[in-house]
Amino acid sequence: MIVHSQIFGEGTPFLILHGFLGMSDNWKTLGNRFAESGYQVHLIDQRNHGRSFHDDEHNYKVMAQDIKDYCDEHDLSAVIILGHSMGGKTAMQCATMYPGLISKLLVADIAPKEYPQHHQDILKGLASLDFSEIESRSEADKKLSNYVKEKGVRQFLLKNLYWIEKGKLALRMNLPVLTKQIDEVGKPLDAEAKFEGDTLFLKGDQSGYIQQMDELLIHKHFPNAIIKTVKNAGHWLHAENPEEFYQNVMNFL
Repeated sequence: MIVHSQIFGEGTPFLILHGFLGMSDNWKTLGNRFAESGYQVHLIDQRNHGRSFHDDEHNYKVMAQDIKDYCDEHDLSAVIILGHSMGGKTAMQCATMYPGLISKLLVADIAPKEYPQHHQDILKGLASLDFSEIESRSEADKKLSNYVKEKGVRQFLLKNLYWIEKGKLALRMNLPVLTKQIDEVGKPLDAEAKFEGDTLFLKGDQSGYIQQMDELLIHKHFPNAIIKTVKNAGHWLHAENPEEFYQNVMNFL
């Protein structure tokens, strides 16, 4: 099965991978800007997310294989790949497994290390949404607010809501599998994995996902990596400071 995508523009293929519980729609605004700058942008829904297929297997090796299969299906080579958070881990895995496929690697606010599980409240909140009772987005937001206090995070999560039929809401992501496989999302890159191509890591100055001590590990796996900081931004750096994020990406490319 081939993952779902939205494709804009003409030029060098530029694949963008969203984070955990996200979808390709999260990147539409920046995707359009990159397309206007001369790239063929592929906004990809990773497996078990967005409009892509649901599958019981969810780990970085199979998600990297999904990207390889997608490139084969669309006859893409020498691609630029940008991934945020979980998507950044997929992009790293893909670059180390298929280095000949990737011309440039960009990773947004994630390191190749292991991360402890920290999405429990979000997953509990999403699981609490009973769509036999909830009939509107505002009702879903109210219920979710018992578990997720930050309004911006709830808005991000509730982009997954859609009308499965008239009068009945559902979530696009495969919540049961993502909950069951949550430990896979935090897994590190294999110790021997390496990509020697041009690489850019971007981190938010208010995010704790990439620490100074992680830079040694980044350079071990990605010896040609540049690490840049986006100001006034946390983990969702592309949404919190899109202008500086865009300029950093374009300067690197």
